[in-house]
Amino acid sequence: MKKKYVLMLAFMMPLCATAPAFAQPVQPQPAQVQAGFADLVEKLSPAVVNISTTQKVKAAQGYFGMPFEGLPNTPEFEPFRQFFDRFGGQMQQQEREVFSLGSGFIIDAEGHVITNNHVVAEADEVAVTLSDNRKFTAETIGRDPKTDLALLKIKDAKAFPYVPLGDSDAMRVGDWVIAIGNPFGLGGSVTQGIISARQRSINAGPFDDFLQTDAPINRGNSGGPLFNTKGEVIGINSAIFSPSGGSVGIGFAIPTALAKPIVEQLKAQGHVVRGWLGVKIQEVTDEIAESIGLGTAKGALIMDVSAGSPAEKAGLKTGDIVVSFNGKEIREMRFLPRMVAETKIGSSVTLGYWRDGK
Repeated sequence: MKKKYVLMLAFMMPLCATAPAFAQPVQPQPAQVQAGFADLVEKLSPAVVNISTTQKVKAAQGYFGMPFEGLPNTPEFEPFRQFFDRFGGQMQQQEREVFSLGSGFIIDAEGHVITNNHVVAEADEVAVTLSDNRKFTAETIGRDPKTDLALLKIKDAKAFPYVPLGDSDAMRVGDWVIAIGNPFGLGGSVTQGIISARQRSINAGPFDDFLQTDAPINRGNSGGPLFNTKGEVIGINSAIFSPSGGSVGIGFAIPTALAKPIVEQLKAQGHVVRGWLGVKIQEVTDEIAESIGLGTAKGALIMDVSAGSPAEKAGLKTGDIVVSFNGKEIREMRFLPRMVAETKIGSSVTLGYWRDGK
């Protein structure tokens, strides 16, 4: 907490027969207290769900139930292997169930639920539990591992409560946010914080563009919503940076600007189809920028152009630096793949590129 100081200026008063006039002391004012989020949370919570998954896996079991699959095939282990083959019988594949927990949120009255791909990937059964303890078996409509998003569907005769998707691009560093989810399987829990940073890359995938927040996010919060103060979802909580596995105030959420087109495709066709330019690119370093007269390091340096690709047909060459895409500046190389991927297939785009000093 920052300490507040009242600065007082000292100055010389001329001597006089009358008593000197002193400045009036500053009257302290009541501190401005942030209004609570109780009313907003009460409105949003019914659309936030807990997700539990069941996966059946097989494990090799040997003598006395001890697993010996993967035992090193080396001479020192051979006596043990012969003993267990003789007295323990052949190893058997035994099936067991693995359970995991996560979060999600309903986006329409029909029961479509957004969560993380890693929450439901490889699951044999997915169950969705609402805040009123109603439980539904969910159908997986589609998954996109590259953005870690998944779309589920639950069914009921009644319309489901849902929350709207907001504009993550309108969020600024310092804006208040609220996270609701299922940390450690405890059930609906609410935390609050601010947007700590934007456009974070954590090497989670080719289209990293995370919102960073200090709102506490823990295991089980994955797939849950990050709200703005209007009650709109502006992010999907996905990852944390932590040496202990618990929240240390560094959490990451997929922005809705990235999620919206993915969810639309999953809802329409169950999978994602992305645009393709047909180039291999690398980062533009300060040394490269200086050597070609670009000034500042920006854009994406083309290392190779695929034969027959849109890039080749448009006349792009190895050594060109793409600096804008449909009028949007490419400050870093990683922005170009996302822009291309989000572009509708068959559409025409305008590229700005640097070649031969101009």
